[in-house]
Order: sequence, then C-alpha cells, then structure tokens
Amino acid sequence: MPLAFRSSRAPRAVLALWPVLALTTAFHAQAATDAPAPLRAQDVAVLAATCANCHGPDGRSTGGIPQLRGVGEAHLLQRLQAFKAGTAKDATVMTRLAKGYEDEQIKALAAWFSKEGK
Repeated sequence: MPLAFRSSRAPRAVLALWPVLALTTAFHAQAATDAPAPLRAQDVAVLAATCANCHGPDGRSTGGIPQLRGVGEAHLLQRLQAFKAGTAKDATVMTRLAKGYEDEQIKALAAWFSKEGK
C-alpha cells in the first residue's frame, strides 16, 4: 500500500490543501483573462525598427520593397493580418515574419507606420 494511505492523517492533509489549490487556480485564471497592457511608444519603436532591414529606416523604402511610412492604418493592418494568416498571395518572407507578432503588436505597428513621422 502506498505510504500516503497508511496514515489516517493523509486524507485530511490533502483536503486541507484544496482551498489553496482552488485559490491559486482562480488567481491564475483571472490573470489569464486580464487584457494585456497597451504597448508603450518605445516598445512599438523597437518593434518597428526590425522592419528597417527591408523597408528602410523609419519605414521609408528607397528600393523595390514597399514603403510603410504614411500608408493608411487600415490598409497596413489588413496586410499584416493577411500575412500572419498566410492568405496574402503576393507575400514572400512576410508570411513567416508576421506569425511572430501578437495581434496587439500588429495593430500597434499599423498605427505607428501610418503616421507621417519625422
């Protein structure tokens, strides 16, 4: 017979832990449903900087890659969501890159690049 069942105290000890387990589970469930904090401007700037490798500094492309800066937010959001979903037929590497962003980050990037900037 397992050691835990030899003592008559074991079942009481297990029962005594149930409230702790229930409270811990409830706390984690609440934390999981809380909305994430909005991204700060500096966080979005760091995310946007990763786009510079292909789309140019501050999203101003000088080559064959599309420019991002100043493009409408709704259009950018639609494109980024299509890349992430894998439904953009004209995508190259963007389909793979966009999968790494959370929805809030995609929305923040669309808003960031839609502004005219400096």
